[in-house]
Amino acid sequence: MVKENAPQFHFQTKFDLTLLLGQKAASARELLAHIRSVPKASIYFHTHKFLEQHHYLSPEPPNDFAYWVSTVLNETNLGERLSSIDIIQFRSITELRDSIIGELDRYLSTSRRAVEAPNGQEFYFMSCRTFVLPTPFVAHSLTDFKNFLKLVSIQSIYYHIFDARLRLEQGENDFSRFFRSLGQDSLAEEVLRLDPYTYTLEGLKQKLVSLIEKHERP
Repeated sequence: MVKENAPQFHFQTKFDLTLLLGQKAASARELLAHIRSVPKASIYFHTHKFLEQHHYLSPEPPNDFAYWVSTVLNETNLGERLSSIDIIQFRSITELRDSIIGELDRYLSTSRRAVEAPNGQEFYFMSCRTFVLPTPFVAHSLTDFKNFLKLVSIQSIYYHIFDARLRLEQGENDFSRFFRSLGQDSLAEEVLRLDPYTYTLEGLKQKLVSLIEKHERP
């Protein structure tokens, strides 16, 4: 029997509708100007969409900005700078945006190159509208959570780990918050310390299951 007011976790899932913003950049300077002004959802889209669309690859490929300046503008130095931004250290899209702006600013202040993309290869800014849907899985215990975790989709994992922490700017993933509500502070900290960007989504699910099994009470 579930105790009244006992902690519970509602697994949710999501799907994204991709939006074209009608803004494009033909040079690193134009890229910087648009990054300063586009919605936060666009910054999130261009730094995270590959994780979900190509979830079987690990480690993660560079963000869209790094990929474009490297492969289209042939600005390899700038591409390396943008690729080296460690997304896990940021707690908000604003902080991530500021870091990208900083790298572009520093590069443009010292570079004399003024490369423009060939016609048709400009950087097109995109965004997405996220629709969150409930699942039938509601956990009331750590064992419940582990069993349902094995059943939910990778979109659910993505939503509760990536979206919750950065796009929704909660500063902590949903799973760690639930573990704390169960008194599982050690497990919550272990999950919080994970760098989810170094796993495939299936690999991340398996890692979470193994951590829960380590902390399950007999």
